[in-house]
Amino acid sequence: MSLFPVFIKLEGRPVLLVGAGSVGESKVSALLASRADVTVVAPRATASIAKWSAEKKLRWVAREFRPEDLDGMTLVIAAVPAEVAARIHDEAHARGILCNSVDDPDRCDFYYGAVVNRGDLQIAISTNGHSPALAQRLRQELERQFGPEYAEWVALLGSARQEMFAAAMDPEVRRERLHQLAGAKAFQEFALGNASPEAASKGKVYLVGAGPGDPELLTLKALRILGQADAVLHDDLLTPDILELIPASARVECVGKRHGERQITQDEINRRLRTYAVAGETVVRLKGGDGTIFGRASEEMDALRSAGIPFTIIPGVTAASGAAAAAGISLTDRRLGSALVFLTAQRCKGNPPPNWKAVAALGGTAAIYMPGGHEADLAQQLMEAGLPADTPCIVVAKATQADEQVIEVTLSGLRDMTTPPAPALLLIGVVQSDPARLEQARENTGKRSTFY
Repeated sequence: MSLFPVFIKLEGRPVLLVGAGSVGESKVSALLASRADVTVVAPRATASIAKWSAEKKLRWVAREFRPEDLDGMTLVIAAVPAEVAARIHDEAHARGILCNSVDDPDRCDFYYGAVVNRGDLQIAISTNGHSPALAQRLRQELERQFGPEYAEWVALLGSARQEMFAAAMDPEVRRERLHQLAGAKAFQEFALGNASPEAASKGKVYLVGAGPGDPELLTLKALRILGQADAVLHDDLLTPDILELIPASARVECVGKRHGERQITQDEINRRLRTYAVAGETVVRLKGGDGTIFGRASEEMDALRSAGIPFTIIPGVTAASGAAAAAGISLTDRRLGSALVFLTAQRCKGNPPPNWKAVAALGGTAAIYMPGGHEADLAQQLMEAGLPADTPCIVVAKATQADEQVIEVTLSGLRDMTTPPAPALLLIGVVQSDPARLEQARENTGKRSTFY
């Protein structure tokens, strides 16, 4: 049966509670908070109910239930043994009164939801009586996500709304402004400006490298910190297997930036890191590979330092290492070349391109991150810089993942190659030139394919 979710104003309305033991007592607080006119019927009562009666906060009738006790009531809660609750339920139905029989879903017209209270903000959870334990767990998770600061913020939103309705304002402009005031960015600014020193001193950010994709390549420290997270801001290309390691209680936000697609700005990522940390949370910025290698970690560290927020870097297995492992090669080999250089095909607007002549003259291995869509340009620039057209290359897509691809190609053939799926990495140089090693790598897995 589907439930109709509703929040009822009970102020001044008569409500009956039958049973004044510990279970009945647990039902009273919410009724008193809503300013209902509460009558309790029970021969005996807990000390708290007796105290509330003496303080005139409720009316306690010290006797057994009688059907006439229901007359004029809005709601009734039966916190008594099942046989008594059944009679109360039947009498209530005869009078058209909604009844809640504690721990007896079949005799409940409504349920006590697990409620998150933040002033005028209330979030109620119901499982239709199937699992109050689950509802309580979800309440605890939501209480972590929606902290006490929401009480003040909702009050401020209410005041702003009243002022706007009192002023002469175009309805569409007012609607747009109200949505802006209730937006995530507005709340983050509010929380950042109103966090207590005690909370701010507890918050911390961890810049965690998640490795190239295989969850077993996470470091033990990364896994431990991830399990403690209150909030996780993760890249777009992280695998589902890694995301499943995030605690269910954590706030999880994808803040990835994909080329050619709408993306969250770096300033917004920095803002969220600061906001959650100042609110006293343990924040994990989860990046693919190693976040300090082409992962914009320096920009986030600068933002955290300027805000006085402590952070720790947890390195990860970088994509070049994962790609080399997938291809069955070593990134360095003293017999063939003693140099290894990391580059990226993506760069900030206005930054000059790498010195490709210096790269060509290395005599070692070049690992080029994020080559997607730039393969032809890279090949042309490297050949113009002096690398032979038959220089061996390996493109590794989705390294260490179940659907990884290892693509062997020459530098000239790179210009005509179909762009592989992201994330991908391009390895160029003498270390890849051993045919026996490449053939052995292809024999070791059926997931690899070769294109020319």
